[in-house]
Amino acid sequence: MQKIEAVIQPSKLDEVKDALLEIGVEGMTILEARGHGRQKGHTEFYRGREYAVDLLPKVKLELVVRDELVEPAVQAIITAARTGKIGDGKIFISKIDEAIRIRNDERGEIAV
Repeated sequence: MQKIEAVIQPSKLDEVKDALLEIGVEGMTILEARGHGRQKGHTEFYRGREYAVDLLPKVKLELVVRDELVEPAVQAIITAARTGKIGDGKIFISKIDEAIRIRNDERGEIAV
């Protein structure tokens, strides 16, 4: 099992979610996040004053998938989230040693 964490633009959430559902990924956690990468935010004007917006709104998706679904899930996220502009996001993949369903103590891939 692998955990995929993806940080994407909020406007791309529905497209990414639909793409993941199409390939059979059902369980996911979606969090609202704020942050910045290389773009370091931007400046805006409000009532004639300039101020820096250095933490931009993002969405973080977390999903745990079977090993054979990792690459299709990554490709689905990339295809659906890409705009070709800076700030499209990042994907992180890590190994999951164990998963346990609290309701009935199922363990391993069946718990996912």
